[in-house]
Amino acid sequence: MQLNFKEIFTAFMILFAVIDIIGNIPIIIDLRKKVGHIQSEKAAIIAGIIMIVFLFLGQNILSLIGIGVNSFAVAGAFILFFIALEMILGITLYKEEENSSMTASVFPLAFPLIAGPGSLTTLLSIRAEYRIENIIVAVLLNVLIIYIVLKTSAKIEKLIGPNGISIIRKIFGVILLAIAVKLFAHNIKALFI
Repeated sequence: MQLNFKEIFTAFMILFAVIDIIGNIPIIIDLRKKVGHIQSEKAAIIAGIIMIVFLFLGQNILSLIGIGVNSFAVAGAFILFFIALEMILGITLYKEEENSSMTASVFPLAFPLIAGPGSLTTLLSIRAEYRIENIIVAVLLNVLIIYIVLKTSAKIEKLIGPNGISIIRKIFGVILLAIAVKLFAHNIKALFI
């Protein structure tokens, strides 16, 4: 097992930007108002389990249907590109309907808001570039951040304010856009070699 701090940090930042838990604080607050209490521990743990299971089984599922990791990573780069555009431009290209049932901690919070198409695609995309143990550490660190943010979302919103959340969202959008371009360039070359 070779833990590489640079890989862990980069994978953590990529996932943090894609999950966008800070940018989702307004959605979390709205959800909390609709359903009352959100089980922060349950939501964070389930999201973490979904991401780690997909990290291991996602590649097998792809090979079963005949798609290579590099092809999936290129597709993932496109998804990251569109998520970044949403973050930077403040537009919504894709929106899940919110469910107001008492299962809000699992759906839509853990899945698809946290462990959604963007983060699952990202996991397989970065798996093509980074060692799996470093990605697992990055996922676990993100789960910890998710838990802390879910627990303190009301306080964070008061502290940062709507403008602060908007600025953070745009900064992470630009970072994510650069990552999408790098991921695309790296994996498109691998497809033609």
